[in-house]
This record gives sequence, C-alpha cells and structure tokens, in this order.
Amino acid sequence: MNNFTQSLLAAQIALVGAYAAAQDDETYATYITEEQWQMVNELPGVDRQIVSRDIGKLNLSVGIIHRGAVARATGQSTPNPERPCGVSSTNRNSSARGIMHYDQTETYYIASGSGTLVTGGTILNGNESAPGSNVTDVLNGPSCSGVIVGDWIAKHVKEGDIIIIPAGTPHGWLEVPVHVDYLSVRPDPDRVLSDSYVNPALGGDFKIKTE
Repeated sequence: MNNFTQSLLAAQIALVGAYAAAQDDETYATYITEEQWQMVNELPGVDRQIVSRDIGKLNLSVGIIHRGAVARATGQSTPNPERPCGVSSTNRNSSARGIMHYDQTETYYIASGSGTLVTGGTILNGNESAPGSNVTDVLNGPSCSGVIVGDWIAKHVKEGDIIIIPAGTPHGWLEVPVHVDYLSVRPDPDRVLSDSYVNPALGGDFKIKTE
C-alpha cells in the first residue's frame, strides 16, 4: 500500500469516526428563523417538511402546511378494495375529509389564518397509504385517509392557537374561509421518518447542528 492510499484510508477512517461522534452527541440546538420557515411555506404543495433530526431517543420533524380557502366540506369516501382502512358504516358523518396517522403525533401552531378543524371519530371507507409513498417516508408515517365519522368534534381555530393531535386521531379541515398556515411538530419515537432532512429551499448554509 503506497503512502497516498494509506493517507486516503486514514482520512476516511477519521471522517467516519467524526460522523459517528457527531451522531452520538444530540445535545445541540437547531435554529429555524421565521424568514426560513416562511421561505419553505412559499414552495408549491400543501405539506412541506422543513427539517428532521435525530434528538437521541427519537427523531423530530418540523413541517409547514398551507391550505387555501375550502368551502364547507361535503366529502364522501369510496371504499378501497386494495388497501381498505377505517369503518364501513356510521350514523354521524362530519363531511370533512381527513387523515389518521397510526404512529405519528402532531402538534399544530397556527401561524396565520383560521378555519374549522375536525378531530376525533374514525375514518369511513378509508384508503391506507401505500408503503414507500411520500406520506410514509417523509411526513407522517403509515396513515388512513377518508371522511371523518363517528364521535368527532369541530372547532374554530385561529392564528396563535396550538392543537395537539395524538397518533390514531383522525383530523381534517371542515372549512377554511381564506387560508390557514400552520407549523407541525412531529415527534417520531419509532423512527419512521427521516432523521437528517433539510429542505433544499434553506440552502447549503443551513445547518441542523448550530455551532
């Protein structure tokens, strides 16, 4: 083995060791400015991940969600013969389409706007997310989506409100008069979500580990 190869191998070993040490140290803070999450919020789409990181005993993801005006919902569910989930009948229909994450708790902070949020109950004739889909790999883990029925409640929420939605709780918007933007914080004890994601809109200078 020549000197160049030995030097290259030593450098690779040092890098692996440094990376492992960094992975073991999860006590550092991650800073996300208002300007940064608003930048992500301007991207196309509805639910945009900002960052995800390993915090030791679990992964933690933060996303920003934007929903435009939604007239009062009159949703219906069509049974999915391939990946059915939820119940097949009920006597109390919210008319709001929603989603239930099997393992993922979410905390919403309403950053701007307002709307009527439906939570609780169960999903009627739902469609289960397919393994490997975006919602499974990046955002919320395995989920069941469809119309919310059963023992649900509807509540008006506005800028500044905070909502905690435990795993297994259906949730969806019944009505959004103008728009609603909200940060979603997602603890991930089962490590289903990514542990090192940074939204490309934040640029190469953004660091999960702030030095």
